[in-house]
Amino acid sequence: MILDKKMTTVAYRCPACGMTVKSVMGAFVLGGDLVRLKCPCGESEMTVEHKRDGKMRLTVPCFLCPKPHIFTVSENIFYSKDIFSLPCSYTGVDIGFLGEAEQVEKAIEESDLLLAEMLGENDFSDLSCGKKESVFDDPQILDIILYVIGDLAEEKKIYCGCEPGEGRYEVSVTDSSVIVTCKECGKSVEIPAGSTLAANAFLHTDELTLS
Repeated sequence: MILDKKMTTVAYRCPACGMTVKSVMGAFVLGGDLVRLKCPCGESEMTVEHKRDGKMRLTVPCFLCPKPHIFTVSENIFYSKDIFSLPCSYTGVDIGFLGEAEQVEKAIEESDLLLAEMLGENDFSDLSCGKKESVFDDPQILDIILYVIGDLAEEKKIYCGCEPGEGRYEVSVTDSSVIVTCKECGKSVEIPAGSTLAANAFLHTDELTLS
């Protein structure tokens, strides 16, 4: 199986705990379903939807507003190597980033300094709660798993409690696993994603059964 080399780094700051949630995403096809990037604290998530018209719809939590903000960008922008900021529509402060990993990391650091300035603090440790970032260490891991899930969904080889072909699936990304859930019957399966070995093993999966 040849993997699509298009990939981008996405990041947002959790409004609940202050952690920067960051992951690499590659080209995936899930028939319009969602990929969810969840904070380990369980209080927030960023969703990415690959629309049928080729656009990417992102719902990003905002640490300044009570509700998340929705952005729609083209695939060219989503997979661009340039940095693309996602600002709060009310304050103009950046709440998320897309782009090449190093540029996203730099943008996060600049955002930390700006927010520390706004808060009148010397550093950002209070808001970030001193917690480390959540990130897949190997960019290939998430790409492989999402590619295989998309392939299985397209071939109708994901089985749940619904009649064959009737299930509608969504994907949730945590810091160490990928969870596939049927939105119709509620059955799900958790796929370990903590290592390249686990991802490569999943590459040879012929079908996926939710329980």
